[in-house]
Amino acid sequence: MTTAYSVLESAQSHMTDRASTYDKPTGERSMAATVKAFENVSGVTMTEEQGWLFMGLLKMVRSQQGAYKLDNYEDEAAYAALRAECAAIERSKGYVDPFDATGAVT
Repeated sequence: MTTAYSVLESAQSHMTDRASTYDKPTGERSMAATVKAFENVSGVTMTEEQGWLFMGLLKMVRSQQGAYKLDNYEDEAAYAALRAECAAIERSKGYVDPFDATGAVT
């Protein structure tokens, strides 16, 4: 049976799995590079938070098309959590550039 808790638990599990497959043991960290590449290709500047918002919207739209697919909702929950994390960093005392090895706040 699908419950709100089971969706959140699955979202966390997906994030853990994807982190070990695609990113770092500390978690999903592909969006900073993605928005940077998107800017280089399109000229459109986006924050990391906006990148996760875009992905969440994609999942929301997909959830309304075709047959029910739980994965859309699980991914949307994970993207919301990642967006919240980015918002906390980007909107605090400054933006921490994930590519800056010093961890400096700019």
